[in-house]
Amino acid sequence: MDKSTLSSSQHSASFAACCAALCLCVWFSHVSAQPLAQDLNESVSRLPVTVKNLYGRDVSGDIIVTQFKPAGAGPFPLVIINHGRSATDRSKPPRFRYTQQVRFFTERGYAVFVPTRLGYGDAGVEPDPEESGNCNQNDYGPMAAAASTEVLAVLDYAKLQPYVNPERVLLVGESVGGYVTTAVAARMPPGLVAAINFAGGAGGDPDKHPGVPCQGGKLESMYAEFGKTSKAPMLWVYTENDLFFGPQYSRQWYAAFSKAGGQAEYKLLPPFGKNGHTLFSAGTKVWAPVVEDFLSRVGLQAAPLSK
Repeated sequence: MDKSTLSSSQHSASFAACCAALCLCVWFSHVSAQPLAQDLNESVSRLPVTVKNLYGRDVSGDIIVTQFKPAGAGPFPLVIINHGRSATDRSKPPRFRYTQQVRFFTERGYAVFVPTRLGYGDAGVEPDPEESGNCNQNDYGPMAAAASTEVLAVLDYAKLQPYVNPERVLLVGESVGGYVTTAVAARMPPGLVAAINFAGGAGGDPDKHPGVPCQGGKLESMYAEFGKTSKAPMLWVYTENDLFFGPQYSRQWYAAFSKAGGQAEYKLLPPFGKNGHTLFSAGTKVWAPVVEDFLSRVGLQAAPLSK
């Protein structure tokens, strides 16, 4: 290779590296440009992870972790909130925050971590490790494995923070995030005290098949598998007018989970709004007393901080 060729090659590599760095800076600036909630001590970090997708291929990327904490040094009990899945646009929001729900926990003395998993937000939607296939042949196992691996990585990261009590962990999730929360609980990570599943499931579409998820029987089998190894107490919260997963399905899933050995309480709440699936996101005042009662009984007392 002559000198001019080497120089050209070096310039190309240097240019590519600069472009990559610039893209990274632009991306992180865009994510960080969302105003941070100062009263919640909000911060954002990135966590690299590698998981397997539906086809057994490695998918690597960064989980975007949004962190919140009460004032003070702690150590505080930890809550990880797991988000759901949009059927139309997984790029939004750029990162999940749940600030209203976070306030419920931080005001009661919890540190809260909200991961934006691979395949969502500004980090990019492809490849998607939570793809489960077509409606007539969904396989929900790889989704549970990939997503729960990510959540466990976030949990390990959170436990390293000096303000977190690693022995007092609560998992919370809505929709696919509720399904993922149950999958994580089944892996019984150290420090897990309890978990809450809000409208958990997968394969729902309120427009194409309201209340009837794709392959509901396969989800029932998955919940039965989770129940075999899950030991921490759980609270399952669903509504009568959930247009993603009708009550007949959530009852079946709960029965399968419990019969297999899982410890859970099932709460079917009255209709909420036009679609009860939005309860966690839009109905904090409705679910707050149910959650407070559960946390009190499992030893994660939700006592408001003195002001």
